[in-house]
Amino acid sequence: MSTVDDITAMILDDHAAFRRGFARLDDARDEQELLAIWDALALHLDIHAEAEEAILYPHLVKHGDDGEDETADAIGDHNKIRDAIADSKLHPVGSDRWWAAVGTARRENSEHLAEEEDEALPDFRRHASAELRAELGHRWLTFYGEHKNGRDLPFRDKDPQSYVADHR
Repeated sequence: MSTVDDITAMILDDHAAFRRGFARLDDARDEQELLAIWDALALHLDIHAEAEEAILYPHLVKHGDDGEDETADAIGDHNKIRDAIADSKLHPVGSDRWWAAVGTARRENSEHLAEEEDEALPDFRRHASAELRAELGHRWLTFYGEHKNGRDLPFRDKDPQSYVADHR
């Protein structure tokens, strides 16, 4: 299996893009740049969360030593990131309150990426077959194609415990 086909490699690619996006915000010099960078980054964060919730986590629940706890934790993290993104949209770009919301999204995202990379993804790789990882990688690419620019995605919080119970 090529790592290009592996869903975990695709997720790590997104994680790297998120880190670069937040770094670009640090370098932005005016509201126009901030808005352009943040709109794209926030949308990517939202789509990524929906993709993980549709494709990865239903399998992590079943294919991991701590899959249920890792999944519930990740869904909670996604909710915090979504909430911070929504909060940022309530404030003028570049204002203190906007920066506070973006900072919350950044902090929650950084914590989530670390937990996912150090716990959930290694657990999944140890327990999921190469075939499953490649199949999910194909579904990942299809998901992004079908939901270009977030088309038809709800971007709503989910109850972590209900999510786990529904996917056991």
